Amino acid sequence: MKFSAIEIRDLAVCWLVLGFCFSFQYLMPSRDLPYERALAQFAIFFVVALIGIGAGFVFHELAHKGVAQKFGYHAEFRLWKMGLIIAVASAVLSFGKFLFFAPGAVYTKANKYPDPKEEGLISAAGPVANLIIAGLFYLLSYYGGMLEIIGNFGFQINLWLAAFNLVPFPPLDGVKIFQWNKAAWTLMAVLSWGTLLLMMAGVFSR
Repeated sequence: MKFSAIEIRDLAVCWLVLGFCFSFQYLMPSRDLPYERALAQFAIFFVVALIGIGAGFVFHELAHKGVAQKFGYHAEFRLWKMGLIIAVASAVLSFGKFLFFAPGAVYTKANKYPDPKEEGLISAAGPVANLIIAGLFYLLSYYGGMLEIIGNFGFQINLWLAAFNLVPFPPLDGVKIFQWNKAAWTLMAVLSWGTLLLMMAGVFSR
């Protein structure tokens, strides 16, 4: 898998910005939490967010890129500046309670007309990667301590990423998966959304 310098830069920028956005809520001082302690708390959760969202975001995009290249497409990730601005704005204005993020995407080029199956498989690679990573983070959460915190965050965020990207609405991955194979989309949607509902119901809590 080959990368350009611009692509590596864009991935790194998006990774750091998303890490900041997901940990911003811990930067807020309060009467019981002075600024020095809030800053230390933010630093800890910034690292946790970088690991959890980093694995989810980076491997989601790399999965798209790898499958696209397998089919002979030229594929590179590019950040979306407005998407990053919206992500930071939503995090800051909501004090970290709400976050909308669409930092960028893998763009493909080919000398042939896109095949619906190939497009479907390329799109499916991202959510599948998130589901696999979510499972690995869940196993990590059993080790306790900081690994439990990282594992729980990584499990939750990757599950959300998979579920969100499977929504069949452009420009999300779910659209092309649904157009290619409705049975495959249904299976993935049931797995991700079903697990997400179980998580929200506390089934995976310990």
